[in-house]
Amino acid sequence: MNQLEVLRESLGQCDEIILDALLMRNRIVEDIMAYKEANDIPILQPEQEAKQREWLERRMESRRHKAEVEDVFGSITQNSKRIQARKLFNYNIVLIGFMGAGKSTISEFLKTAFAMEVIEMDQIIAEREGMSISDIFEVYGEQYFRDLETNLLIEMQSRTNVVISCGGGTPMRECNVVEMKKNGRVVLLTAKPETILDRVKDSHDRPLIENNKTVPFIAELMEKRREKYEAAADIVIETDGKSELQICEELIHRLRQMDNE
Repeated sequence: MNQLEVLRESLGQCDEIILDALLMRNRIVEDIMAYKEANDIPILQPEQEAKQREWLERRMESRRHKAEVEDVFGSITQNSKRIQARKLFNYNIVLIGFMGAGKSTISEFLKTAFAMEVIEMDQIIAEREGMSISDIFEVYGEQYFRDLETNLLIEMQSRTNVVISCGGGTPMRECNVVEMKKNGRVVLLTAKPETILDRVKDSHDRPLIENNKTVPFIAELMEKRREKYEAAADIVIETDGKSELQICEELIHRLRQMDNE
């Protein structure tokens, strides 16, 4: 056996060790999830992830291949999050609510926490049409836009374990709600009209309130939609005065309760 063959054999042995370690690590991730569920411990613990990053930084300080090792550990962390997400949610999470209720913010938090793919309906429709939502309304009208929403929800029936962030008017169509519930749990995020105004006052991509950014107008429109929103929702979460972590922990807890009923 020449030196090259010896080195390749050593490399293969390393690969075996890495593979066994990864399989063991994934089993431990599942065991941790089971323990948290059994003992009603919060699923999201960002401080633990911070400790892992600090540990890796200390271990790799002034070491060769630091960037490559950090890249590998980044992938390991992302895959651990995906394992957690699949264990928690074997369905899609569909976020509904009035504009500014926090759908996009919570979608991004879930993406970071669980490495879940996020489907921002407005964003996807705008990209596919090659124009802003406001321009779609102006050029083609609201009916055309609502049909695009329905078609996208039908398309999502082939997906699972993704977060779908709906536009404010999406749940107003009963056929849309039917599509949401086929393989998803519908989460309604709510906020006070004053909170909504504060969140959207600087946005110019909200055609329904562009010329009516006032608390009374927003309150009136929210009230018109309230019945449809609540009828569509599997769970309702108020977002006023809560951090992203608090909202997501409540979302996870409520969905787990629902799934265990």
